[in-house]
Amino acid sequence: MKPEKNYQNQYSFWVKLASTASVLVAFTLIVMKLLAWLQTESASMLASMTDSILDSGASVFSFFAIRYALQPADEEHRFGHGKAESLAALAQSAFISGSSMLLIFHSVEQLIQGPQLPSIDLGIWVSVVAIALTLALITIQRMAIKHTDSQAVKADHLHYQSDILLNVAVIVALLLSGWGLLWADSVFAIGIAIYLIIGAIRIGSEAFNSLMDRELPESTQRQIVDIVTAVDGVLGIHGLRTREAGPTRFIQLHIELDNRLSLLKAHAISDVVEAELMKHFPYADIIVHMDPEIVAQVEGSTHP
Repeated sequence: MKPEKNYQNQYSFWVKLASTASVLVAFTLIVMKLLAWLQTESASMLASMTDSILDSGASVFSFFAIRYALQPADEEHRFGHGKAESLAALAQSAFISGSSMLLIFHSVEQLIQGPQLPSIDLGIWVSVVAIALTLALITIQRMAIKHTDSQAVKADHLHYQSDILLNVAVIVALLLSGWGLLWADSVFAIGIAIYLIIGAIRIGSEAFNSLMDRELPESTQRQIVDIVTAVDGVLGIHGLRTREAGPTRFIQLHIELDNRLSLLKAHAISDVVEAELMKHFPYADIIVHMDPEIVAQVEGSTHP
């Protein structure tokens, strides 16, 4: 099997597994936390349930967006469908921000009206189970990120990482309320909401940069330069352009060759450059343009 095909199959397996697990965990937590909130009437439990509801919406959106992103390029989408992952991450950011603002309003209203002592036992047990389920999901997501570096999975992973802190905060808030500090429930809920908004901004920023075709990280660009200039016959490079969409990295560059080389020899060197890049960036879309060295005097170059 070709390396790029094997990478695509691996990418598909892990992102589908992570998105399916995310949906299942989100819906399980909604049911658990809804029952707990009806029994406890805790603002922090409502905060946790609201977050899980938004998790489910974002996870379902990602579930379908990821599968759409994995479709191969067609006549109408010649560069593939990978940016659907960025759209999924951007939608998650909007979901999280909206629910967090509503949560703040609810908690402030509860503080003004005067908090009540919630029933804590059920809330604590539900939060403990939620932490266990979330840890299992995070483990799967980390494995998926390791194998794919998927933006949608990373966005989901970032949010579920915050869920661990959220559920711990619910436990602490319920314990403090049980000890007579009734304000703790609403105050912790507000703190949780602010934390989620900060996470949503990070997720949205990364997704926006991807949709705007931001260059790959500088470390990756330096790696590309090092790989290309190490190829025998390459005197330098210029015009490096990169971007990423879903599983596909797009790499375009000009290599500088001896002015006296034949077209056949120049083409052979460009094939070696492409093969070396493919070893390090499987499933990449690579375009290598060949220029005589004299062109570097006009366009600028990056020499080894």
